[in-house]
Amino acid sequence: MRMYTVEVDEEVYQFVKNNAEPLEDSFNTALKRLLPLPKKRGFKPSEIKLQILKPEPAGSLPEISKLVPQALRQVLEVVHLVIKGHHTRSSATHYAARFHKVAPQTIIDKYTRQLGLSASEFDRLLDQEGLIDLRKFLKSKFSNYFQLIDDILAPA
Repeated sequence: MRMYTVEVDEEVYQFVKNNAEPLEDSFNTALKRLLPLPKKRGFKPSEIKLQILKPEPAGSLPEISKLVPQALRQVLEVVHLVIKGHHTRSSATHYAARFHKVAPQTIIDKYTRQLGLSASEFDRLLDQEGLIDLRKFLKSKFSNYFQLIDDILAPA
């Protein structure tokens, strides 16, 4: 496959670096995982745009009170989209970002820096059957919201 040299600004570089698997990813493989690229070869750039901008049905996100800490609310929204909407973490993050009219990095910050996790650690929690460790982890961070966490993370 032909390789190209491109320039990225510091913000893009740090974003990809923070979401890369240490000792596994190159910049290219990390970026490929973060982008919503179609699985098939020979795609057209317009297909990516359609995939990113595809609208979600009304009510895709759970209704969570504005009194719930924003970090928990946005993490639960991403988890909800992954477990109930059959999204990848990346596409759920982008959808939540569009919904809240913020950059995807703002949502990523909620489940990484603010929870003290890497994106790959969060992915491992999301991949676990029954989300047992994710429930425990969120309850340890947000002890006043046990019921909300259980309600949102209930099996599909």
